[in-house]
Amino acid sequence: MIKTEILFLIEDSQDGGITARAISELIFTEAETYEELKKNILEAVDCHFDSEKKPKLIRLHYVKEEVIAA
Repeated sequence: MIKTEILFLIEDSQDGGITARAISELIFTEAETYEELKKNILEAVDCHFDSEKKPKLIRLHYVKEEVIAA
């Protein structure tokens, strides 16, 4: 079955940089910048899927947690 898209959860790393984790596949990558992360995600998806099974879209969901005093 060919998936039409794959979803990545993007978060700031506690050690600096940014991480990306696919929700439905075992794919993880990280980078120092957002632009570098997007390139790494494309590379990771290319490596993970055969060309005929690769999703057509990659959706990035950037989660930023912030705590403020009430």
